[in-house]
Amino acid sequence: MTGLPVIELDTIYWNNNLDVLSSDEWTRRQMNIVDADKWILDGDLGPNDVLEPRLARADTVVIVDTPLLVCIWRAFRRGNRRIDFWMWVLMWRRKYGPMIMRDVQKFAPLARCITLTNKQDIQSWLANETSS
Repeated sequence: MTGLPVIELDTIYWNNNLDVLSSDEWTRRQMNIVDADKWILDGDLGPNDVLEPRLARADTVVIVDTPLLVCIWRAFRRGNRRIDFWMWVLMWRRKYGPMIMRDVQKFAPLARCITLTNKQDIQSWLANETSS
């Protein structure tokens, strides 16, 4: 890992009113970031997401697919959320995860794809990436 800052997609997508961006505006905002030689993005916006701009430029895609109860607990600890957020959490593994995997195959067929399913996997992967 290169010491690059991690850009959270939520911070460049959502405004204070949690208004949904148009697909064109979301694509434009992503393109401004992925035009750089190196970047790290974190996040998934579920039904609002447009993955192609970042996947087409990605050399590595990391999917964190922890058990549902872990996701619910972590989300609950982060604070109040809207109902659409909770629906996304509940539907991620069945609906949005497979959609992401199809988009990875379509837009980033040569990217290294890593799926991490628990805290140990995440810590081990991060330790290996930061040491290289």
